[in-house]
Amino acid sequence: MVRLGRWRVLLPVAAALAAAVAVVGANAVGNRTHAVAPELGGFEDVNFVSLCRFSHRKPDDPIVFPGQPGLSHDHTFFGTTTTDANSTPASLLGERSTCNRTADSAAYWAPTLVVNDKPVAALDAAAYYRRTTIDRVKPFPANFVMIGGDSGARSPQSTSVVFWNCSIEALNISIGIPDCGDRSLRLHVIFPECWDGTRLDSPDHKSHVAYASSGVCPASHPVALPQLVLNIRYPAGGTGRVEVASAGQFSGHADFVNAWDQAALTRLVDYCLNALRPCGTKG
Repeated sequence: MVRLGRWRVLLPVAAALAAAVAVVGANAVGNRTHAVAPELGGFEDVNFVSLCRFSHRKPDDPIVFPGQPGLSHDHTFFGTTTTDANSTPASLLGERSTCNRTADSAAYWAPTLVVNDKPVAALDAAAYYRRTTIDRVKPFPANFVMIGGDSGARSPQSTSVVFWNCSIEALNISIGIPDCGDRSLRLHVIFPECWDGTRLDSPDHKSHVAYASSGVCPASHPVALPQLVLNIRYPAGGTGRVEVASAGQFSGHADFVNAWDQAALTRLVDYCLNALRPCGTKG
């Protein structure tokens, strides 16, 4: 059991998200700092960021349970506002989005936070797209999907993949949901950055991608992609039992459907990641 303290009024969404961008760094991905290629100088130097407000909640999952509304545990959605069980990358492309980048009509979602068996609406999510590999990065291909983290985990996952912390701190990461008092709670999900170059999805929605080691993709997954890190912010406050809707507090995970305007995504990857520019929310 954990306590989150009493509910408080938070900073405006835009200001809080802008502050979050300032702490992008090696510490923000837990113990995977060894995976940063020395030639890149650190995560904070090579990224672009899409800031997305909360969109909606549904017990839908168009990746795991396509065409089967209501079959999933409850999810919290960011980005494209139309995402549901029947969504596909093609149907999402160009739809209205809660993200600040107009070209980003991708769908992002994670299990809903639950306090004392009641769902809590997330505030927003920052989607960090980073370069962590020595090889040049290619944009996610059109129609690409993937899942980061384990929705069925009942014991702590590696902080290389999922971790929690409070407010905008990049330090003091936690394997379980911490007591944040009057600070905002955050879930961080780190997706793999290496692709097999062939499949846009896989039966488990994970095996077509893999993590790099010391800036190098494995031979089985030789294509370097942006590393997506989703940083979800929840309101402070509440007391009692806190978990996520999938399988308890250790089952943090997130899903991604690439429905970006492909030309715009390619430009950002080349202009920011491959040119080693610190774009952040600009560029």
